[in-house]
Amino acid sequence: MGVKTYSPTTASRRHMTGFDFSEVTKTKPEKSLTESLKKTGARSNTGQISMRHIGGGHKRRYRIIDFKRTKLEVPAKVQSIEYDPNRTCRIALISYADGEKSYIIAPVGLNVGDTVVSSNTADIKPGNNLQLQNIPVGTTIHNVEMRPGKGAQIARGAGVGATLISKEGQYCQVRLPSGEVRYLLSVCRASIGQVGNTDNENIKIGKAGRSRWKGIRPTVRGMAMNPVDHPLGGGEGRGKGHHPVSPWGQPCKGYKTRNNKRTNKMIVRRRNQK
Repeated sequence: MGVKTYSPTTASRRHMTGFDFSEVTKTKPEKSLTESLKKTGARSNTGQISMRHIGGGHKRRYRIIDFKRTKLEVPAKVQSIEYDPNRTCRIALISYADGEKSYIIAPVGLNVGDTVVSSNTADIKPGNNLQLQNIPVGTTIHNVEMRPGKGAQIARGAGVGATLISKEGQYCQVRLPSGEVRYLLSVCRASIGQVGNTDNENIKIGKAGRSRWKGIRPTVRGMAMNPVDHPLGGGEGRGKGHHPVSPWGQPCKGYKTRNNKRTNKMIVRRRNQK
């Protein structure tokens, strides 16, 4: 795995970097584990834009990832490491002893030919999946569940990893990639290791068109708009003196928007706590 640079044939090409895909062993996905991915243009079922700056992009097929890892005590062999256009990390195609195949997130150190298993007695090796209560304190984990049986929701992006800090009865303390320390039920499942493709953070897009391939449309500053379009818009010349807000007037840059008292008790330390 590494970062590829380009000859400066154009101004945008000069600083552009990309992946060399040296860890990818198969280009075409397993057809039975893909499904069509419809583009919505970020519109809801009423036709309104529900998320800005989304549209266009290259055509993709969705890879069905096994985030639950509920096939217990059945060893599986890694068949290939593949590129997934829908996420920043790589995915691994595994084949179980009974012939069933599935995709999992590929952690650092997982190679073709390795064996992984989802079991509470599994070894602490990259790719194995266990309950938090069976993982040693201090272990780096990924694909962490927040609710038992719901499937992994935490630490799924390229290069990230959570850390199991302590165990206290039916709860475990886990440090999330953001720095937040949180209680999770000890029966929640997690996979061992750090998510692969750690060089993802070093990639420089280089040109605007590359963002369009990803389906990301341009973002315009509020100050550059008219008053009818944004609270920061308008003014003769560059208008200053506004409080930074969203297009709908919601304060930003430090304004707390969390409003979930039910789970406040599960947070031991906030991510931005000094």
